[in-house]
Amino acid sequence: MTVSAETTSADAPPAAHPYDPFIAAMGAVATGVTVVATDGETGRFAQTVSAMCSVSADPRLVLVCINSRSPINEAIRTNGVFTVNVLGSQHDHVADTFAGRPWPGKDPWDFSCGEWEQAPSGSPRIRDAVASFDCSIHQVVEAGTHQIHIGLVTSVETHGGEPLIYSAQTYAKPLPVPPSVFDDYPGSGPTYRKNTDGTNTKENAK
Repeated sequence: MTVSAETTSADAPPAAHPYDPFIAAMGAVATGVTVVATDGETGRFAQTVSAMCSVSADPRLVLVCINSRSPINEAIRTNGVFTVNVLGSQHDHVADTFAGRPWPGKDPWDFSCGEWEQAPSGSPRIRDAVASFDCSIHQVVEAGTHQIHIGLVTSVETHGGEPLIYSAQTYAKPLPVPPSVFDDYPGSGPTYRKNTDGTNTKENAK
């Protein structure tokens, strides 16, 4: 099923409103970009979501926050399952499509973008996602304008690649940052990162 509704993604630019410092500040936050998808009794739905994070490693739980106006909320509740697909830098068109901002020639929420397969739960999974979490519903919490879906992860796939990042209404990809150097404290800095020349910071501190 293709969802045709008004743009509801948290990633979409907000409608014209008086300046809100909270919204402006949140717009500066860099986040990963995911597509949450479900299929089952109510049909197939997907939505671009930037608010996603790990909750617990034991049990394996993740959460996503979705605007309450999106029809995918009811679909997830009814179907009982969903996937969280971590997009790669090659998936900007997928992110836009499921945020209700399709490129020319495409419809909003059109599953013909990207390469999809069926996860064990039956939910759609992006074949070449950086990572994909197949989930069953653990808990749903209503909070303000959004619904928080906490999923019990039943299956995980990873394919590597560069994750897609979103900040200030712009897509980006990660770029390594060399550790800070403090001349007054020789040998200071993280021991778990490598310098740009490939040597380990801890080794250089010896």
